Amino acid sequence: MTAQAGLRERKKARTRASLREHALRLFREQGYQATTVEQIAAAAEVSPSTFFRYFPTKEDLVLQDDMDTRLLEAFVRQPPELAPIPAIRAALAEAWRSFTPQEWELIRESGRLSMQVPEIRARTMNEFSRVINVIADALGRRVGRPPDDLRVRVLAGAVMGVMMSVFLPEHLAAEVGADLVDESLFGPDTVSRIDEALALLEAGLPL
Repeated sequence: MTAQAGLRERKKARTRASLREHALRLFREQGYQATTVEQIAAAAEVSPSTFFRYFPTKEDLVLQDDMDTRLLEAFVRQPPELAPIPAIRAALAEAWRSFTPQEWELIRESGRLSMQVPEIRARTMNEFSRVINVIADALGRRVGRPPDDLRVRVLAGAVMGVMMSVFLPEHLAAEVGADLVDESLFGPDTVSRIDEALALLEAGLPL
């Protein structure tokens, strides 16, 4: 049963990755607005209904990558004696190292789209909210509290705020017409900036 479950999960991961890869290719070739869900599904050889089982909208396909999944898996693997923030920092470094150069290019491409396409930018706050819920659930399990516990929610929101402090300036730049995403923003070097911000949070945000 465990082997079958693992096989199903790997198949789902491959389908999800295929949808994103074909979608990004179609966006490059014919533009985001001109590309339909039906075209993406056909390119990945699945039905439109299968597309929607993986991504609620076309915008979510761009915004939702494997980062939070890999981060959470790494977070679970951290030693139980680590406090939550050090565990998050260690998990982030581990997750970041797991991405190949090709995967980083897809992440950067998604980042460019998320800043340049108004429909995607409009859904960014929805994605922030979703990730806060994911972080709160993982933190709650680690410390033995429900995810809606005030302390758990506050810490999850603070961690998301750290991420936003690194990425939000680039979104503001996009609003005034920046055409390209700095390659370092969605690449391996970003982990050092996020880790520095998390270290400030861990230290109580001294000024």
